[in-house]
Amino acid sequence: MIRLTLRSLRAEALRMLLSALAVVLGVAFIAGTLILVDGMRAGAYDRAGTFDRHTDLGVYPTGDRPLPAGLVERVRTVDGVAAAAGELTGTGGVVGTDGRPVLGFAVLAAIPTEDALRSYDVVAGRLPDRAGEVVLDAPTVAKEGFTLGAPVRIGGTGGAARPYTLVGTVDVAGTTRDIGGPFIGLVGPDALAVTGERGYGRIMVAARPGTSATAVADRVRAVLGADTSVKSRSQILDEAVDDAVRDLDQFSMLLLIFVGVAVVVAGFVIANTFAIVLAQRSRRIALLRLVGATRGQVFRATLLESAVVGMVASALGVLLGVALAGGMRLLMSRLDVPVSGGLTVAGSTVLTSLLLGTVLTVGAALLPAWRGTRVAPVAALTDAAVQPSRGAGRLRLALGAVVLATGVAALAGAASAGQVLLVAVGGVLAFFGIVLFGPMLVPALVRVFGWPARRLAGATAGLAVANAVRNPRRVAATATALVIGIGLVSAFVVGARSTKDGIERSVDAQIGTDFVVSGIGQDLPAPLAGELAARPELGIVHEQRSTVSAGVKVRAAHPALVGRTLTGVLAGAVGRLGPGQVLVQRELAQARGWQVGSPVTVRGRPFRVAAVVTDDTPASGVPAGHVIDMADADFAALFPDQRGFLAEIDPAAGVGAERARDAIEAVLGRYPTVNLLDQGAYKKMLTGTVDMVLALVTALLGLAVVIALVGVANTLSLSVVERTRENAVLRAIGLTRGRMRAMLAVEAVLMALVGAVLGVGLGTGVSAAAMALLARLGGEFHVVLPFGQLGLILGVAVLAALLASVLPARRALSRPVVEALGDQ
Repeated sequence: MIRLTLRSLRAEALRMLLSALAVVLGVAFIAGTLILVDGMRAGAYDRAGTFDRHTDLGVYPTGDRPLPAGLVERVRTVDGVAAAAGELTGTGGVVGTDGRPVLGFAVLAAIPTEDALRSYDVVAGRLPDRAGEVVLDAPTVAKEGFTLGAPVRIGGTGGAARPYTLVGTVDVAGTTRDIGGPFIGLVGPDALAVTGERGYGRIMVAARPGTSATAVADRVRAVLGADTSVKSRSQILDEAVDDAVRDLDQFSMLLLIFVGVAVVVAGFVIANTFAIVLAQRSRRIALLRLVGATRGQVFRATLLESAVVGMVASALGVLLGVALAGGMRLLMSRLDVPVSGGLTVAGSTVLTSLLLGTVLTVGAALLPAWRGTRVAPVAALTDAAVQPSRGAGRLRLALGAVVLATGVAALAGAASAGQVLLVAVGGVLAFFGIVLFGPMLVPALVRVFGWPARRLAGATAGLAVANAVRNPRRVAATATALVIGIGLVSAFVVGARSTKDGIERSVDAQIGTDFVVSGIGQDLPAPLAGELAARPELGIVHEQRSTVSAGVKVRAAHPALVGRTLTGVLAGAVGRLGPGQVLVQRELAQARGWQVGSPVTVRGRPFRVAAVVTDDTPASGVPAGHVIDMADADFAALFPDQRGFLAEIDPAAGVGAERARDAIEAVLGRYPTVNLLDQGAYKKMLTGTVDMVLALVTALLGLAVVIALVGVANTLSLSVVERTRENAVLRAIGLTRGRMRAMLAVEAVLMALVGAVLGVGLGTGVSAAAMALLARLGGEFHVVLPFGQLGLILGVAVLAALLASVLPARRALSRPVVEALGDQ
């Protein structure tokens, strides 16, 4: 039986090649993901201690407050300490040689002045030794044309940009401080001033040569007390590695979700392929049984065949996975997703991929192999080509209808129940309902979609429809594989479009001015709003600021803008908002028993309620509706250090938009960490991340769709082999070569179109449930159907199906009619 199995594999190598393609692609995704993640993991270990190569101890705050600068001097006086320096990392901005901010999120770090603690790789010049000096990363210096010894303007939240002398360039590529933008290195006091921080994130300590680091750590703890923690070099490196690996593990889990989708799709394709192949071998299997082969021998022979196919396909998949890993790395770099390390092909990755691919193939072949053993020996005396196909049983169809209805009900009720879990459960149940009910649902849809084809192409399309629905289980399995990938793609497409629409609606509801100034990764610099307000060309300048005080959200408000987010005024007048007057939301007023005119105390200062209002804007960190709005001046007096990341600006009366923009840009030229946008550009900035995520997800799910389309081609190709004599008869009675190709093309399109339509419907339903839930939880969300993108998905599926029909058509027409008529 073993020799017979291997001989059959060699004889049918070409037929099994296409069958193995699904395994190749599935294993390639597994191997590519593992290779990419292993490379990133190696890079994470390599760079974890980049900036602690000379650090023996680290002093860290135990709470949220930073370490005061004075602690550095206290640590330096400890016996055994050779050097100590405060370190912080924040954000800043660089003004280019053209007077505009250098694009990209900039990392700013305090660089030690002691040689014993410096761990930077200097490319040119030197590191800063005193205040007023700066180093930048080498690529930024080269791109902007900066020269050593020349002034470079640096700014942050601490104030307007000021000139610093460029004394050197450093290499931070591939480190934690390389995130795609400039790197700025300043001495500690300058870093504190630019970032506006009140202290350091940690203190780096170098022990004297020959001194025990443990003893020095004990002395530092004794000097600083319980408000700080002291960590050894090994603890610092371990935590740095843990942080890097934790982030990488989350990323790899995300990738493995998509790998799982591709593997499930490949499993459907492989199982369907073996079911077709074994059905076509029913006569051969019966002959083996007739000459004495047992069911166990037939079963084991089939599993051996699947294991050989799985192992060979897995080996090819590993080779393709290396190229796929490089492609994923390139894609993420194009999408500005930070990627570190190279491509690492570990032995464990190769073995894991080979094992998973083989197990997947054998597992998918188990049920078809078991069914193959049920062939009776008497079947050897019949013609296997005309064996009637079996439809699904009544129990399966009834169970499928119940599961499908339950899934749809869960999706419909997720919003009213307020449960995110119901969305996921509903989507999974709906899919399994389609799988179980597919043998009845899919053929019915094939007939529906085939009706216009029959009207256009006549008997040719009629034959295609009849062929497609001849075996309900087969066509259902083929279409179901497409449902998974296209369903997920559709869910993300509809969800992304709906989310973008919700963001745009929120901006329309919350931003009522022509211009918006936002901080780049940080709050706005403290003097900025005041300088903008001082410009006569600008009428309204409002910095959006808020804080939580005594369990209540306190927000700064501008009298001319406050009404834009209010759903309604229940009592009083919004126009009375001003010094000493506040607006109180309904829920807070009811909880505290406040009315118009009631006294309110905020941080020890008395106010009066000017109006009781309702506002749909969600307020995080407090119970719903527990919000007080007060005038900008009052808020600044109570919370002078509280900053916002957004400022709304309107031109003064009679001033045009271009003149107002020029006035704003004249101020912003001194602040490289802020960005000027109009409403349209602000919306685009907020929705840009959604587009990036959608592009990445679509690319990752695209492989699952490709595997499913391989299943369409595979099913059609094997069906052509099964219908060799039938097709020869059709050609003998006058069916032209062109009509034969058209018949197979229509059959492929119908299978793909049904799967794509079911996938789009399932994905749209899941997104609709998710958007309804988000709308209930709070926000301007509702379902928006991107008909153009959904139509493109259907169009791509149809086009791919047409391409998938080319090879089967060529096979059907390759044999002479007389030879094909004698096929057994």
